Amino acid sequence: MLPITASPERWWAWLLAVLLLTAWPAAAQQPLRVELEAPDSVRALLQRHLRILRGDVSVPEAAVDRSAMVRRARREAAGLLATEGYFSPEISLRRRADEPWRLTVEPGPRARISAVSIEFAGALAADGEAHAARREALRAQWGLAVGQPFRQAAWDGAKAALLDTLGARDYAAARLLSSRAEVDPQAATVVLSVEVDSGPPFFLGEVHGSGLSRLPEDLISRYSTLRIGERYDRERLLAFQSALQAAPQFGSVTVSIDPDPALAAAVPVQVEVSEAQSRQLGFGGGYSTNTGYRVEFNYRDVNLRQRAWELSTGVRLEQRRQSAYADIFLPPEAAGQRYSFGVLAEHTDVQGLRLGTQAVGGALTRSRGNIETQIALRLQQERRHPEGGERSSASTLSANWTWVQRAVDDLLDPRRGHVLEFQLGGGTRLALAGQDFVRLYGRAVRYQPVGSRDVLVLRGELGATLAPERKGVPQDFLFRTGGAQSVRGYAYQSLGVSEGEAVVGGRYLAVASAEYVHWFLPQWGVATFVDAGDANDDRRAFDLKLGYGVGARWASPAGPLALDLAWGRETRSLRLHFGIAIAF
Repeated sequence: MLPITASPERWWAWLLAVLLLTAWPAAAQQPLRVELEAPDSVRALLQRHLRILRGDVSVPEAAVDRSAMVRRARREAAGLLATEGYFSPEISLRRRADEPWRLTVEPGPRARISAVSIEFAGALAADGEAHAARREALRAQWGLAVGQPFRQAAWDGAKAALLDTLGARDYAAARLLSSRAEVDPQAATVVLSVEVDSGPPFFLGEVHGSGLSRLPEDLISRYSTLRIGERYDRERLLAFQSALQAAPQFGSVTVSIDPDPALAAAVPVQVEVSEAQSRQLGFGGGYSTNTGYRVEFNYRDVNLRQRAWELSTGVRLEQRRQSAYADIFLPPEAAGQRYSFGVLAEHTDVQGLRLGTQAVGGALTRSRGNIETQIALRLQQERRHPEGGERSSASTLSANWTWVQRAVDDLLDPRRGHVLEFQLGGGTRLALAGQDFVRLYGRAVRYQPVGSRDVLVLRGELGATLAPERKGVPQDFLFRTGGAQSVRGYAYQSLGVSEGEAVVGGRYLAVASAEYVHWFLPQWGVATFVDAGDANDDRRAFDLKLGYGVGARWASPAGPLALDLAWGRETRSLRLHFGIAIAF
């Protein structure tokens, strides 16, 4: 055989010809154009998921390939329809000369659930009223009732929800043993059956923490409300995790257990944390119509002396109030209970009353669910100078008890729920007070949703200081009102008792407010409101001052900001108020 020789140029020409001949059939194929004829109930589903309707399929040249394409498209369409409960569809894909292919779909009747069987194995299957009640509750919560249309997504979701609900309390190792959906295409019915193994009941063991390096080793256990031997409850673990996450010493927190049935008798609670930065320095500024422009400096150390003590100190300078403070919060001594103490120096000049206050005190705060209580002792010195009145000064040791319930859907932007607050405090001549006195105060706020977006806010305040006269009672234990978040249409703390040319606190307080907020956008709303209130030293001279107006609301990350224009009926003048729309 003679060798074949050719120049490099001829070799390149042959190679290019081979490549062109190989690619020519593919290039000659035309994109497949398909028109869909189907009811609206299934059209979107088919257009979204069926490949031949997306325009990325070419028309096969060979007849056998076209037949395969038709069979594949029919199978895909039938599978999609079955996920929505259509088990007896009629599907055809045909081509007419010089026209697009046409996919015709008649889904047929939609299958409905005719029977549901939910059975249990494991510890939950044992006899007993408690077990029987739990089984019936789980069956009642099943998401696919008899008569509902069958959908694969709903079927999968109902099984997942059943396992999640069962595993959320007691049975952390719950698992699905079997599930079956028996379809009768002729009758268009589906029979569902599920069997779940609850596994053994789980009981909590010791709390084990990890991730601590600078913080004390016992800090995690100080926040725990869990008891060794209590039955497993996911909500209890999440509440523990939320309490740790709210602590400023931690950056991130995860609380979990190992759902191994072998550990059920005393499953360890695993807590993984990352420590937050201990020291923070902050500067800020702002404005409100109550106290004017504000600048402030704050320093925070959440691991003071390496003991997880929280130090918060700073200076706040406002046009009508200036203050410097330092507070130390100790870690919880027991679940939901912690001590704090601090010092304060403050000067205010509001409505002609100049006050200088220096105070030192301590408090014990307890939190349980949405209820917080506090007992506080405070030693303070007050220098009082009403314009055109008599100067005075006094030292007082006072005690105060506070009870607050915040039962709202969102602490920063409440739309539903209520806030209740009660205070009881006082002082006595036996402990430095100028006279014996008892202060009572109550506040209630109701957030009532109206329709899908609007909110009706109702607010009321009542206060009384039981004393023969106001002389000798610190201003903190008397009452003034007026301004934003109080009686709008009147200047800040302008409603009270006249003394010289100043307004000072009286022994009695009453405030009522109704506000309707329409949120026309998720972050923007308009409000209309009516406020009424007064503070006085004589109940017989009580005269509620009325204010009403309109305002704008912006749902900022810090809570709803309010800009209100209010008319004070007593002063017959308009006043602009700006501030946070809620006060907790």
